[in-house]
Amino acid sequence: MILMSHLGRPKDAPDPAFQLDPVAARLAQLLHIPVRKLSELSGPGVEAAVGSMQPGDVLVLENSRFDPREKKNDPSLVAELASLGDLYVNDAFSAAHRAHATTAGLAAVMPSAAGFQMDKEIKALEGLVSSPKRPFVVVLGGAKVTDKIKVIDRFLDLADVILVGGAMSFTFLKARGTPVGASKVEDEGVAVAAEALAKAQAGKCELVLPRDVVVADDFAASAATRVVAADAIPDGWIGLDIGPGTAEEFAARIAKAGEVFWNGPMGVFEMAPFADGTRVVAEAMAACSGISVGGGGDSGAAVNKFGVAGKMDHVSMGGGASLEFIEGAVLPGVAALPDLQEQA
Repeated sequence: MILMSHLGRPKDAPDPAFQLDPVAARLAQLLHIPVRKLSELSGPGVEAAVGSMQPGDVLVLENSRFDPREKKNDPSLVAELASLGDLYVNDAFSAAHRAHATTAGLAAVMPSAAGFQMDKEIKALEGLVSSPKRPFVVVLGGAKVTDKIKVIDRFLDLADVILVGGAMSFTFLKARGTPVGASKVEDEGVAVAAEALAKAQAGKCELVLPRDVVVADDFAASAATRVVAADAIPDGWIGLDIGPGTAEEFAARIAKAGEVFWNGPMGVFEMAPFADGTRVVAEAMAACSGISVGGGGDSGAAVNKFGVAGKMDHVSMGGGASLEFIEGAVLPGVAALPDLQEQA
């Protein structure tokens, strides 16, 4: 078995900070067999190492993003990699929205299949957009409305309720004409948020904003904090989490969901004073008797931090990929796999 992957965002050149040696070492511990790690992705040295492999051997190639041809889906790199193996399996859903050599290129020239994780990801997300269980509740957080407007727009047609938290909620509040103090607002997202509010009002989907928030006089764990109504944020204070009343309401909505999808934290959960909103949502997701799906990225980090990942039906490994799939975008790494084209 020959394994390929990328790690981090190196600048198209070797970088010791992003070598896959720790990955190979951990894999060897999990498999209880030696795992050989090469210092190159392709070339004569790789070809020689592959030629000497015996049945049962596992070989890890170097970070694919060390080669500038990876992101370009360069046919020369695709051909070099394809010559090493007989069958290509893609189990990297988190990179499926990239048309790179190791995601889309190899699938186009080799017998290909989806791995078990890839198949699980597609089935979980496909269920959300094709036949969600009712009531279908969506929880969205994070910073930028513009990054998620296509997802919001899609869910306004699909969901029964959208619960909005995180920094993006202040852009929505401002769009509604509510003063937000010194809270982070995406200025270019205000008009977009206003359109989403108007669409929700005219349609069947309820879009719920925080009714109270945790504010601080500084962006720091040591800052002074208060809980205030969402329409009473003091001048100069920053909203950094949903308030306890909002968290309780969101948890109650999640508890009644037939299916619930969550993407984006409710606050700056990395700082203890502003973690409660995200924690309450994470625990509600875990306790939900309906189908619970986490959208990866910071949400995945949150459910792992609060120890509830194993209690949810599915936690996506792809933040950007899961959102693009829900938007209806074609994911090159998925579309290239013959056994997934129909589902995608």
